[in-house]
Amino acid sequence: MSYLVLARKYRPQSFGDLVGQEHVSQTLTNAMNSGRIHHAFLFTGARGVGKTSAARIFAKALNCEEGLSPQPCNRCVSCQEIAAGQGLDVFEIDGASNTGVDDIRELRENIRYLPSRSRFKIFIIDEVHMLSINAFNALLKTLEEPPEHAKFIFATTEPHKIPVTILSRCQRFDFRKIPLASVALRLREIATAENIAISDRSLSLVARRGEGSMRDALSTFDQVIAFCGGQVTDEAVQGLLGLVDRRLLFDTVEGTLARDSRRVLDAVRRVDDLGHSFRQFCQELVDIFRSLVLLKVLDQPEELLDVTPDELGLLQGLAEGCCAEDLQRIMTVLMRAEADLAVSSFPRLTLEMILVRLTYLPPAKDVSVLLRKIEDLERRLGQAGNSLPSSATVPERMPSDREDPAEAKKKSSEPVSEIQPETSEGDKRGGGRRQWEELVRQVRQARPRIGTMLEHGRLIRFEPPELEIGFSAGSFHLEQMKDPETLAVLQGLAKEFCNQPMVLKIVAVNGDQEGSIPRSLIEERQSRVTARRQKLEEEARSHPMVRAAGEIFGGEIVEIRPLDPDSQAGE
Repeated sequence: MSYLVLARKYRPQSFGDLVGQEHVSQTLTNAMNSGRIHHAFLFTGARGVGKTSAARIFAKALNCEEGLSPQPCNRCVSCQEIAAGQGLDVFEIDGASNTGVDDIRELRENIRYLPSRSRFKIFIIDEVHMLSINAFNALLKTLEEPPEHAKFIFATTEPHKIPVTILSRCQRFDFRKIPLASVALRLREIATAENIAISDRSLSLVARRGEGSMRDALSTFDQVIAFCGGQVTDEAVQGLLGLVDRRLLFDTVEGTLARDSRRVLDAVRRVDDLGHSFRQFCQELVDIFRSLVLLKVLDQPEELLDVTPDELGLLQGLAEGCCAEDLQRIMTVLMRAEADLAVSSFPRLTLEMILVRLTYLPPAKDVSVLLRKIEDLERRLGQAGNSLPSSATVPERMPSDREDPAEAKKKSSEPVSEIQPETSEGDKRGGGRRQWEELVRQVRQARPRIGTMLEHGRLIRFEPPELEIGFSAGSFHLEQMKDPETLAVLQGLAKEFCNQPMVLKIVAVNGDQEGSIPRSLIEERQSRVTARRQKLEEEARSHPMVRAAGEIFGGEIVEIRPLDPDSQAGE
């Protein structure tokens, strides 16, 4: 006799055997008890969750020779034939192989005839979404007005591909993925029946590989038995399935939460030595941190956690020593890392740096703690006799203890850190420097381009009717100012300013001459801005409020910016 795989050998034979789909079993049972049985049913859900098995059980219940009952006897000829897939009045059709309209026309012809010996003719169409549009249209009229002796059961993994006109004529049942604990419990029953010695931990690994599908879990269990025989060890299961050891995962999580860089790096080394996929390892880390987040934010998270009771206890112990904000930040980093690992040329290095970064991630501070620190800051400032200004700004000038308040107020209205320009003997005699600044201002108003270039020039002599201006040798401004047309315009404006004809002289200034000639207006403005910024930074760093805030919050000054950006112009 040929070997019968576990998925077929232990296929559910009654609604009570249907694991994880109690809502479907209860609804169909009530419908049969009340006699309100619809003519068309649609079973949807992931692969291997019991859709076709439920269809066969329902067919047996409808055609059982002992009477219409939600509990088929499984002894009569009808039940046994249906269980073997050989029922005379139960037609199992593969929608993927019979997609054409001709196949549905043949089905319609068959429907017209009464069942040979059963109560109903039952048509089970698996993967019904594979039918063509014409085939669905041919089936539509039959579904709308079916004969009393016909029942339809459709099964599909993709209900969104079925036309709405078909969906509206069916009772829909959504089959859920089977919880890990339920799959593991069913596997334990089968292992006991097959005399297989296997630990609960290994059964959990097999059940997890099924990802909510009982059929996939049973196929994996078949593979494990074929490899290990009657004695199954945890190491063999882990090596066969290529799964990351759960203890290694928990060690990594503990190291991350404990800020232990050496521990997480050692975990990555072990992952590499065992030949596991770094990306899969990261995915399983994300799953564990998700479980920790649920434990922190929910009172009863067991329904949302796909873990065994032993793992639930470990997770609860880890969740007690951390906060939800930290866990969410770690999860965010790991999810980004999982995408990076898919394209990284150095996956081990990438994972190592990510986990090290997590160990140095500063803990999130509770809002109430920050509020208490702010209150402490206000209290200390109040004791020091300093009140918090409403604008939270640092005053530009603070009077000394010996300075008269009225004098201090007068000084505060004056420009800050203003640097007096250097003056030559000619400036002292004729006030040439002030006249030069006023001339440049008026030229800028009349001819902005020429005025801007004059700001880069150095005043050498301003004694009407003579005006001598120096520009850096080889500079763009020197060449522009020597242009005859520009020189003529400037000469006219200077004549208007001084009320007499002016003799202009534009000269080149070498580097060794710049120290003996007054600076340009642009250089003076930049000097004033720099001096003002330095003074503001010194006052800000020495201000008692800033010092107290640094002591309380443990921070440091990274950057100081003037509150009034326009003041940087130094005007």
